[in-house]
This record gives sequence, structure tokens and C-alpha cells, in this order.
Amino acid sequence: MSSDDDHVSASSRIAVTDRLHILKDDLSEDFIRASGPGGQNVNKVSTAVQLRFNLSGNETLPQDVKSRAARLAGSRLTLNGEIVLQADRFRTRERNREDALERLLDLLRKATEKPKPRKATKPTLGSKKRRLDAKKQRGQIKKMRGRGGRFDD
Repeated sequence: MSSDDDHVSASSRIAVTDRLHILKDDLSEDFIRASGPGGQNVNKVSTAVQLRFNLSGNETLPQDVKSRAARLAGSRLTLNGEIVLQADRFRTRERNREDALERLLDLLRKATEKPKPRKATKPTLGSKKRRLDAKKQRGQIKKMRGRGGRFDD
């Protein structure tokens, strides 16, 4: 780890992988009213969590991981560079908070995987022949159309 990471306490870090972490300071939570099961409680208590992760302001993740995370986040990425996740599957704040954090970490773990580069291949001789044969056959069909069905070569 670099020297600027040394001053950050371990309690303010959240491990993404064994090598990468994010800081709790990059996260913010808002509690909102949830829909779904909960009876009368659902109208009174704000149990759903809206987790915001400041991706653009994060300094612990490499740039390539950030760009892949932004692409994976899609519409959950705001114009300010924050990833917003909403969790309301459970009836308690704590379970929803854990759910949102786990979903964020899953997204970031997927972003750490480098895509396999595509290797260009040449078409096989057989596929070239099949393509040309199909073109000739199609041409013959079109040649038979119109002009009263005469054969002109």
C-alpha cells in the first residue's frame, strides 16, 4: 500500500478485493420510505436505504476500474459521478443497509475483472466457399425472376 493510505485507519476502509478498498467517507446514506410489505409500519418508518458512492471523487480505486464501474452502473450513475443504489427488500434499516453495500461491492468486484481481449480470426476456407455458393445460388434465383421467365446468359 502507498504511504498516503497509511494515515487512513483500517476501520474507515471497506475491502472490495484483497488488494483494493474504498473509504467510508466516499459513501453516504439516506433513509427513505419503502414500498412493499411492512403493514402500517411501512408508512411511518423510513427503512429503505439510498446508498451513494462518490466514484469520481474516490482516490483508492485505479482509473480503469472506475471507468468499468461507471459503465456497469449505467443509469445508476449520476451526472455528479455518484453511483446511487436503493435497497428496500427487507423490513429493517440494517438489513437494507447491508444489502445496498453488498450490491455496491459486487458491482466494484465485477469492475476489477479485466475483459479478455478479442482475437481477430480469419474465415476458414470452407466458410468462404459456402458464402460464395450461397451468393451464386441467390443470384440464380434472382435471375429467374421477371422478363417472362426467359433464360438469358
